Amino acid sequence: MSKGRLQGKIMWLGIAFSVVSMGAALSWAQDAVVGEPAGSVSRAAVPTAPVMMAAASSGPGIDTGDTAWVMVSSALILAMVVPGLALFYGGLVRSKNVLSTIMQSLVILCLVSVIWVLFGYSLVFGSDKGGIIGGLEWLGLAGVGVDPHPVHGSTIPHQVFMVFQLMFAAITPALITGAFAERMRFGAVILFSLLWTIVIYCPIAHWLWGGGWLGRMGAMDFAGGAVVHLSSGISALACALVLGKRKGYGTDYMAPHNLPMVALGAGMLWFGWFGLSAGSALRANGIAGGAFVATQTAAATAALVWMVIEWRHRGKPTVLGAASGAVAGLVVVTPAAGFVGPLSALLLGILAGCFCYLAIVWKGKFGYDDSLDVVGIHGVGGAVGILATGLLASKAVNSAGADGLFFGNPAQFGVQALTVLAVAMFSFVGTYVLLKLVDGMTGLRISPEDEAIGLDLSQHNERAYSQ
Repeated sequence: MSKGRLQGKIMWLGIAFSVVSMGAALSWAQDAVVGEPAGSVSRAAVPTAPVMMAAASSGPGIDTGDTAWVMVSSALILAMVVPGLALFYGGLVRSKNVLSTIMQSLVILCLVSVIWVLFGYSLVFGSDKGGIIGGLEWLGLAGVGVDPHPVHGSTIPHQVFMVFQLMFAAITPALITGAFAERMRFGAVILFSLLWTIVIYCPIAHWLWGGGWLGRMGAMDFAGGAVVHLSSGISALACALVLGKRKGYGTDYMAPHNLPMVALGAGMLWFGWFGLSAGSALRANGIAGGAFVATQTAAATAALVWMVIEWRHRGKPTVLGAASGAVAGLVVVTPAAGFVGPLSALLLGILAGCFCYLAIVWKGKFGYDDSLDVVGIHGVGGAVGILATGLLASKAVNSAGADGLFFGNPAQFGVQALTVLAVAMFSFVGTYVLLKLVDGMTGLRISPEDEAIGLDLSQHNERAYSQ
């Protein structure tokens, strides 16, 4: 049987499985009591992750201001995926691959949304199982109602917390697509994204945010430096190594085909990032305001630093460089946003502009083809941000957090370093295994002929631009 026919059968089996799972979930939900499961107040979920720490509350009931802010923040993160990331990545590829790149972000958003509702949310935030993964008591969102949860957003409806976290889960595998842009089968992208979300994202998110082992140790990740950026960046490295270089890499002209689209996408990412970082306070309060300021400060500083370094290194400042620097700053400040003041955020921006620029410049020395520099910006930036949080975090900014090394707590830096090591190793090894599995089932790469034609025509029979 050809790989194409096998791929088709696997996709239809996946659809059938999803329909059956949804039916089972609905049956489960109909039998469940609306609201929180019995005994959920004493659930062994430990509010050690920053999104949990910032959510601590002494007052019962729903706060309409907090609820409105988290709902708006969820929509802002959605805008980061589509149109933000879709346009940013779409402009960076060649014109023959722009639609396929946009399509990947769009479909991954839809795919992860369904996974999250069926069982993904429960795997991350359900009752802890050995510090590794959550239970299945919230399968099909059974018991995830409109009442607040005492741990997961005590002043907002549980469903609002759920959908806020859904957006984090959706953007993470979408980020990885930049590493294998212009050369992966669309069916393989879908299968890989499905498996990666379940096998890699859900455990890591539980470790840090769902009461897992890293959260219990006191690891600090306010808005996804490890859960989102480090995991996707290191997984991107595995993808680049397994898939190999694009046809003509190093010899053909592969510059971005539409820099205005890149700038627009970067602007949408920056705009939406305030929902990702400030929204992680889960309240419309001072912590959210501080995270908002830190996010803006780090992004602006990193863009300027990147521009200056590029100006001296290459002789000219570029729009692509300034946009890349801003995104790098946003990545680095993500884990620290709710724990640092403005001057520390400025320092984070400087670190982002320097380290992420160097990582991209040195990419050629290592010989891998990370098409859209996911490793250099998200992998390196995520690691720098997590470690810097262990240096710069201050309880004077957020009493629910911890002091970093520069504020008298060297042990916190050790915990942050362990977080980087654990998340990086799990992401790389797990992604490598998943890629080999998908390659054996459907094949990863398109044919050389299809790659020359472009993914828009070969995978979707569409053109972005009429000729």
